[in-house]
Amino acid sequence: MDPFSQTLSQITAAFDRLKIRYAIGGSVASSARSVWRSTQDVDLIAAIHPALVDGLVRALGTDWYADADEIRRSLQAGRAFNVIQISTSTKVDVFPAAEDFHQSQLDRATMVPLGMGKVPCVVTTAEDILLAKLRWYRDGGEVSERQWNDIGSVIAINPNLDWEYVNLWAARLGVTSLLERARAEVEK
Repeated sequence: MDPFSQTLSQITAAFDRLKIRYAIGGSVASSARSVWRSTQDVDLIAAIHPALVDGLVRALGTDWYADADEIRRSLQAGRAFNVIQISTSTKVDVFPAAEDFHQSQLDRATMVPLGMGKVPCVVTTAEDILLAKLRWYRDGGEVSERQWNDIGSVIAINPNLDWEYVNLWAARLGVTSLLERARAEVEK
């Protein structure tokens, strides 16, 4: 199995085994929902409770660097943590599902086969990755060409987006002006 598929298979199996709700997001999700591009890591959103941390570390096993104390501190602070698959040097950034938008992403995510190994993974929808990318672009100072290209690709490749949902969340997330700009650029 290729390294990327191996990482996806192991991380999703660990979360599934512990019944932790998750969804792959970030560049992997935007690639799955539009144009594939290489990425150095995997981002996922997870509804993980601190009581499950030791179980997660055990489920990942010895091929993973996962510091239980650091994970607990991150969860307590409401910030992301990462685990690293040692054999492939692949980093997985885990974002705790701490707000309504995260819950919506988890509720709407669907199964998609990813990687050369076609690993079945729960992946955020095109609408949700578009919204998340708009938010990351705004939070990053609106300078990332890679993020902006991902945003345009998601819009261009998915003509049947649920625009009512996107517009509602864009307003709630404060990214309506960016969404309008991205749509105008794609429609040129």
